[in-house]
Amino acid sequence: MGDMSVTTRRVLLAKPRGYCAGVDRAVQTVEMAIERYGTPVYVRKQIVHNLHVVRSLEKRGAVFVDENADIPPGSVVVFSAHGIAPDVREEAQQRGLQVIDATCPLVTKVHNEARRFAAQDYDILLIGHEGHEEVIGTTGEAPTRVRLVDGPEGAGSVDVRDPARVVWLSQTTLSVDETTETVAALRDRFPTLIDPPSDDICYATQNRQLAVKEIASDADLVLVVGSQNSSNSVRLVEVAKDSGAAEAYLVDDASEIDEHWLTGVGTVGVTSGASVPEELVSGVLAWLAERGFGSVEEVEAVKERMSFALPREIRPPRTRDHAQSQAAAES
Repeated sequence: MGDMSVTTRRVLLAKPRGYCAGVDRAVQTVEMAIERYGTPVYVRKQIVHNLHVVRSLEKRGAVFVDENADIPPGSVVVFSAHGIAPDVREEAQQRGLQVIDATCPLVTKVHNEARRFAAQDYDILLIGHEGHEEVIGTTGEAPTRVRLVDGPEGAGSVDVRDPARVVWLSQTTLSVDETTETVAALRDRFPTLIDPPSDDICYATQNRQLAVKEIASDADLVLVVGSQNSSNSVRLVEVAKDSGAAEAYLVDDASEIDEHWLTGVGTVGVTSGASVPEELVSGVLAWLAERGFGSVEEVEAVKERMSFALPREIRPPRTRDHAQSQAAAES
């Protein structure tokens, strides 16, 4: 072997990783809509921020569009997991679209908070990334009340009407540590700042960050499988670096790994964002195994058991309802 300093070659595989409950639900929703209504089923925006998922659904007959205006009237449309502003829903009604809403329930929770605090005339400091679909959707619930705060440096410049009536909310896919920092900076300016009733950063984002932290300090290199426009995946790269990984990269799949990254590397950490199918991770592990990194140890940070019911528009009729209607018919 050329590099004598590298004795062991191993992979630390983070768990939990990959699909969260909201993504699983959204992808299934498109698949079931195609089965039920035939093709084409239109999807407004990328159903989830993953290139491979979008391509595989396109092969099945999903048509991804940017806006409702791109959809023929009367068609079936699925709204993506990231949520939508209310005017998007109104437009869809006006076009006579058959709407199936795959917004993640944890995003809907943030929308509900935004509406409630706006109704109580608070200014809402929304911590998030400008231009991200989720931020656009949440802002749309109360455009005159929401102020975007993009990270700790945004805290100093944000303007509010009454410093005593301010609440913060956040995008669900942020870095937990950076958000804590941003809230602290905001609280310095607005001491009576109100917290959301429950944490807006979702369980899956938090768990995946916890898991990558566990492996980062032992890793010479961390590979995060995910797409560039996936906020939670990009955050995993940042968290890995902040937590002691010598180097960390975001790759869509094994084809994007640069062989040079392995020079002098003994331990590779591997994880994946919340919209990433496990087969892409398997591909990365196979690629690494071919290069001598065949020993894989899974490091589990926390047990995950979350699942969400499908959107009601797509749910199969429940047998209990059937039994009830039978009973009603017989009475």
